[in-house]
Amino acid sequence: VHHVWEKAEGPRLDGQGGSCMLCGRAAADPDICGHKIQQQGLCAHVFCLVSAPGQPLEDMGLMGFLPEDIRRTIERAAQKQCFVCGKSGAATTCRQEGCDRSFHLPCAAEGGCVTQFFFQYRSFCGEHSPEQAVEAAPEKDTTCLLCLDVVGDRKSYGTMVCPACKHAWFHRGCIQGQAVRDGISCFRCPLCRDRDAFSSEMLSMGIRIPFRPWQLLLCCSCAAEGTHRRCSQLRTSTASWECDSCAGLGTGKRQSTRVGASGLGPGPRQGLSAPGGLGAPLWPLLPERPGWPCP
Repeated sequence: VHHVWEKAEGPRLDGQGGSCMLCGRAAADPDICGHKIQQQGLCAHVFCLVSAPGQPLEDMGLMGFLPEDIRRTIERAAQKQCFVCGKSGAATTCRQEGCDRSFHLPCAAEGGCVTQFFFQYRSFCGEHSPEQAVEAAPEKDTTCLLCLDVVGDRKSYGTMVCPACKHAWFHRGCIQGQAVRDGISCFRCPLCRDRDAFSSEMLSMGIRIPFRPWQLLLCCSCAAEGTHRRCSQLRTSTASWECDSCAGLGTGKRQSTRVGASGLGPGPRQGLSAPGGLGAPLWPLLPERPGWPCP
């Protein structure tokens, strides 16, 4: 499934209309740009901010960003032109020494650009983007393991391969979507199930992998159905939830079961916190909104 997102109309410095004040889009692929933060007259996608060079990450402010820092980032970006679409507001700049190309984060795919969502969140234009070093080529009519459409006839920006088994081929957009749904604790090669080499390679190639396990709230009455907090518009403080069937029966309990990344839960009267996956995070991260929407 391929999504078509609206074209940029240039950044808005007033934050009105729900458009990101950096990339200028009211709607952009959330797998790439993250969700928007809107407060104090500011509106920006989380990762449009993260990928801007020199943006400090503080322990306060909007999702870790101070309003004055966001405003300075917007002012700097307004002076830069995206080499892909030609519009201003290009907050992301290639980190290759001697290269001054800038681009909007949503324009990255069209320009073959890569942003590495770890450590310093480095970004590269299409000319300087990293390439997979593994020696492999897909056989004729090889299909993507995720969408089942045919992949390209060689490795490319849009066609990727697992570095471990060298047989799992997939589209960049497809594996990005899978990474967001899985989170770091569940993300593996869809064929050989390798985790470490696969995740490391995908991060280097610009695939964003959220550093949090997925978690479901199970129905506190039957424990047979579950929901993500965001999908059911539940607050993070909400400890229980009932499915539609049980809610009509008046059989609610006070505590809900929670299922973590392992997919296994205890009995309906016990709670289970999602496991930490790889233990302490190996890379700095931004807080992810709980309960990322279902694919």
